[in-house]
Amino acid sequence: MELLKLEDQELVKVYQSGNESAFEVLLMRHKNRVYNYIYSKIRDHALAQDIFQDVFVKIIQTLKKGNYNEEGKFLPWAMRISHNLIIDYFRKANKVRMISETSSKNEDFNIFDLLDMEDENVQDVITREELETQMVQLVEHLPASQRDILKMRIFQGMSFKDIAEKEEVSINTALGRMRYALINLRKLIEKHDLVVHF
Repeated sequence: MELLKLEDQELVKVYQSGNESAFEVLLMRHKNRVYNYIYSKIRDHALAQDIFQDVFVKIIQTLKKGNYNEEGKFLPWAMRISHNLIIDYFRKANKVRMISETSSKNEDFNIFDLLDMEDENVQDVITREELETQMVQLVEHLPASQRDILKMRIFQGMSFKDIAEKEEVSINTALGRMRYALINLRKLIEKHDLVVHF
């Protein structure tokens, strides 16, 4: 049997019947597409390699259990698994700096978490970065006093005490400007029809 000539679906069946070589053909056929997709989201070769290996471990486990849906195409299925593992990584890493509307309540409010990744498909993930860029651009439309405080808090990680000193205002004034900045940012998001969730 010439494995290289078989379609993905046939290779899956041959692999499930006990021929390990059939999986190697599937892996070699699709590894570049899957890896490049993962790397495009992670931008870290070592980490992308780890996730890539996790993807194929999950594929093997699913195939061995016989849970693979034969109506689906192998590559989109592998990409969907990749997508889910990438989202899991970002949820765990939570690398984006947390900001809050006030120093006491809603401490875990995070502007970039407004982009809900829960139900995204592969295309949604690809456009996520564009949405984040648009949101950063929207910040530029805020009144100067609000924009400056928002930038100091989000991008520089400054405390409200430090912001108040730099701006020569009270902490309450700094908090108030931050609150209005976030309210106005929400309005701008609605005006520009960005698909975000609060």
